[in-house]
Amino acid sequence: MPHDIEPRLLRAFVAVAEELHFTRAASRRYVAQQALSRDVRRLEREVGAELFSRTTRSVALTVEGERLLPYARAVLAAHDELRAAFRAEERPLVVDVSSWASTAARVLEEARRSAPELELVACFHSGLTGAAADVLTGRIDVAFGRVAGLDAAVRAGLDDIPVRYERMAVLLPAEHRLAGLAQVPVAELAGETLYAGAGNPATAAWTALADRLFAEYSIAMAEPFPEIAGRDEFIRVVRRRGWSVLASTEFIAVPDMVVRPLVDPVPLSPVSLVRRRGLRHLAVDALLAAARRLGAAEGWLERPDAEWWLPEEDRRAMERGAAARGAVEVRPSR
Repeated sequence: MPHDIEPRLLRAFVAVAEELHFTRAASRRYVAQQALSRDVRRLEREVGAELFSRTTRSVALTVEGERLLPYARAVLAAHDELRAAFRAEERPLVVDVSSWASTAARVLEEARRSAPELELVACFHSGLTGAAADVLTGRIDVAFGRVAGLDAAVRAGLDDIPVRYERMAVLLPAEHRLAGLAQVPVAELAGETLYAGAGNPATAAWTALADRLFAEYSIAMAEPFPEIAGRDEFIRVVRRRGWSVLASTEFIAVPDMVVRPLVDPVPLSPVSLVRRRGLRHLAVDALLAAARRLGAAEGWLERPDAEWWLPEEDRRAMERGAAARGAVEVRPSR
């Protein structure tokens, strides 16, 4: 008897012992039948005994196979218990989604649906600039947003994986002159004043992106205002002050206001998943898989066929992230 037997060989043996059918056992183990048979033969060599009697019509345990089965199950149970005891992945993962009307929230909900055994806890920073500091200190694990707007020293401690090019939009009072349009050309906003988070340090990356767009199209930035916490307070302040708001097509519903996509060009807001550098967690894998599924179904990492707008540093950041992390390919720059 060898001193060490790989758990994989024992798992192959137990699967065949319980199914008494090599094809079904291979399907259960998600491996090719040839690979499963090879593992069983290797285990038989290592224990020095034939474990199954095989005919063209049936598979049965031999006496030695019957003797080995309870030991194999006990070893695998102990192995699974040991692995679970030292797996950091089982702790809850804290995920900042900003609001429930966001790309991040959609990714979180899809991850919860596909991996219900994992615990993903939502929190609600108003922007990545603020959330990134908590990612670095470990208060939260994952956040979403525009990485090109982060300080270089902060970004050096983070891994970022591109998730989506969100389409920018404008939130308008229902009586606004442009509210009746299905889409609003950016040039039509020249001379307008839009709120874009100025005065809120947690949203500095978003405000900086807006400032670049506004400067190119003669749009005024609403005066700085203290951080607005929560959906209800945001709705109260926006309606009280009569603001139009730079938004994205994923945005909360505000009574007596409408969200209209921006076009000619389509301004893009890049969204990446951000985590502490080196963080490994099953729930992070679930988030990334969820983002890939949603992105593939809805073209999240494809740029529009129509003319689009995105600062060069954002384009480079997203393409570097895609190349480094194996994200879905983005279309080449125009």
